[in-house]
Amino acid sequence: MIDWTHWHNEPYLVGGLIFFGWLYAILTGPWRSRLAPGTAYPRRQAILFYSSLVIFYLAVGSPLDQAGERFLLSAHMLQHQLIIYPAAILFLLGLPDWLVRPITGRPALRPLLGILTHPLICGTIYTATLTVWHMPTLYDLALQNRLVHIGEHLMFFGSALFYWWPLLSPSKEFPPASHAWQLLYLPAVIIAMTPVFAYITFSPDVLYPTYEFAPRITSLSAAADQLLAGAMMKLIGMGVAMIAFGVSFYHWFQASEARAGKK
Repeated sequence: MIDWTHWHNEPYLVGGLIFFGWLYAILTGPWRSRLAPGTAYPRRQAILFYSSLVIFYLAVGSPLDQAGERFLLSAHMLQHQLIIYPAAILFLLGLPDWLVRPITGRPALRPLLGILTHPLICGTIYTATLTVWHMPTLYDLALQNRLVHIGEHLMFFGSALFYWWPLLSPSKEFPPASHAWQLLYLPAVIIAMTPVFAYITFSPDVLYPTYEFAPRITSLSAAADQLLAGAMMKLIGMGVAMIAFGVSFYHWFQASEARAGKK
């Protein structure tokens, strides 16, 4: 059964999060005068960045990880939603432009970054990563092998940063996509993710042996748990994307009205 008092304290998890928090503190604190002379400390963005690290830890370090790794596909899916949505979104919102400029501002990297940050490439990286990892063999391997599981979660987080970059890019060199692109991009990703959702939700078989033979800690059967996980993937993903779509449409409308007012 689940030990609801167990929180992961592995050095690579806690140490990694502390390292990123320390690095952010150094770059935005003592080294800020080198990166952006005269710039005030980004207090609001720092809160968002550190909130991202906290949510990431809650997803993979709390007892939710044990529930998702051993017992419930729906718990594992919730982990992924926390990583892909609030953690990745807050991470990007927490990065000032001048903090990413040492990378995005390098002329030698601009051709490659221009390709990688294009909405078509960002959407492809995201959908391909999630699709491949949900293949039964690979997904169940992650449940059986701790290092593979860590790699899975890191790749989900990395692909989520690509997913949100066309909307939330902190870089002036590679800014967010135009509103028109955003309004096409978000529904396109939803459509591209539909086969994965349908595969999990409507499969007549339990896809992942770990969950099929796991002790039942809720009243849900393995099949019902899989159905719930697939529904969570689709409904949460669509809900967040539609909120983003609404925000993009609002900004597009406001920009159109502003241009019309100048004529």
